Amino acid sequence: MALMDRLPKHLFTNRGWGLLAAGALSLGCAYVMGRRDLLSLAILLILLPLVALAGVRVLKPKFQVYREFNPSTVETSSTTTVRLAVARSSYATGQVIMEEQLPPRFGEPPAFRFPARSASGGTSRYEYHLRSGKRGQFRIGPVTAEFSDPFGLSLRRHAIDDGDILTVTPAAVELPVTGLAGARGNDGVTATRIRANPSDDDIMTREYRHGDPMRRVHWAATARHGQLMVRQEESVTTPEATLILDQRFSAFAAGNGSVFGSRDEDSDLVTSTNFEWTVTAAMSIAAHLAERNYSLRLLDSFGGPAFHRSRSAADMDAEEFSGAGGLQAIAEALAAVELSGPRHIRAEHHRTEHTDHKSGSEHKEGSPAPTGSETADSPFNDRLMDKLSAHRLRGPLLALVGNLTVAEARSLAPAAGYGANAFALVMTDASRNNDEVLEILRLAGWRAAAVTSKTHLTAAWSAFDEGGIVAAADAAMDVRRGAAVPR
Repeated sequence: MALMDRLPKHLFTNRGWGLLAAGALSLGCAYVMGRRDLLSLAILLILLPLVALAGVRVLKPKFQVYREFNPSTVETSSTTTVRLAVARSSYATGQVIMEEQLPPRFGEPPAFRFPARSASGGTSRYEYHLRSGKRGQFRIGPVTAEFSDPFGLSLRRHAIDDGDILTVTPAAVELPVTGLAGARGNDGVTATRIRANPSDDDIMTREYRHGDPMRRVHWAATARHGQLMVRQEESVTTPEATLILDQRFSAFAAGNGSVFGSRDEDSDLVTSTNFEWTVTAAMSIAAHLAERNYSLRLLDSFGGPAFHRSRSAADMDAEEFSGAGGLQAIAEALAAVELSGPRHIRAEHHRTEHTDHKSGSEHKEGSPAPTGSETADSPFNDRLMDKLSAHRLRGPLLALVGNLTVAEARSLAPAAGYGANAFALVMTDASRNNDEVLEILRLAGWRAAAVTSKTHLTAAWSAFDEGGIVAAADAAMDVRRGAAVPR
């Protein structure tokens, strides 16, 4: 029995191996004893398993597999129900052992027997549950089936479908209400009376339309224009927010001089603990603002669309998101966002920069100045500033960035002028001193806080409200009023 257990199971069953052994024994006996009947028996015993093996290889039963996830996308640490419907599309008899292949993080693959006892109309239905503690896109399946011949002598296992992709999005952390929400009414919008015409009567009135209530008639404007005029309704402006999501290898590597290349085995994402914290922060902030009817713009540190490299994004070039649909698009895009760019942190560059700062010079003596291509490839460049300038002072600006050098902090600092308020969470290592970087940002108008992967997101978010924050949307409206009214 121990010998039988050591034999490969993907070719023959124990019965098949037994027939082959019996055939070999009969062949030996026929040779020793010179018996033709034993020779015929030996050939029969050997040929039966071989013919059965050829049969299951050539005559493969065909199946159709339908797989459904409920919900279709699931948040981390939440459960999705997988429903399978398997139907035979070719004639065959007998039972088949099937197994759903899963990434290792989901545990043991579920196995089931086809047809099921409760099968109806030739279709067997199965159900099981999945939960993932990490975001990403995971291939669920394929279903593999183990076929046997009618005599149970040989086995064949092969995939009967291609599997489907399950998208696991980062779960949002509920954030406390801060000054960011102070300028909206109950419906989450901000009212303003900005008009192009500088005359108060022209700004506030328009021609009477059928159905307008008489209480809105503006009699002074009616007398001046010679026709019935009514007060214009206030226009409703949706508040806006811009989020910069840093996705650079060098900004999220663990320590100076290290080579970063951490790849999640199941989802194949290039990520790190620090970056996972940042992704959760981006999802939480987006959900917090979307619930308050903000329209959102998400950019990377180079001014491009934040999800240009995310394979889970429905539209990789999209920058603007609004409403529940926009928030869902952000969640799905964040599922597979990953780090990109050079994988090395130039430790020598950090040391040189620190030395230059102490000496009061921008570059070491004899070191070349940055070329045009280096400037174009550097983060927080003119392209990003142009994007921010196009929506100048329309709402708060939030930056989620990794480790910044002094030079990068100086490049990012002027961006604070393009937001009604500017907030920055700077991801750092516990051993790294970021006082100089934070000071540069704060002097430029950023409300900046250093965080680590162990920082509670709610605490980091609440830190922005210490000392009182001028409501971002209200500040934006005040600036726009000042620009619209002539002096």
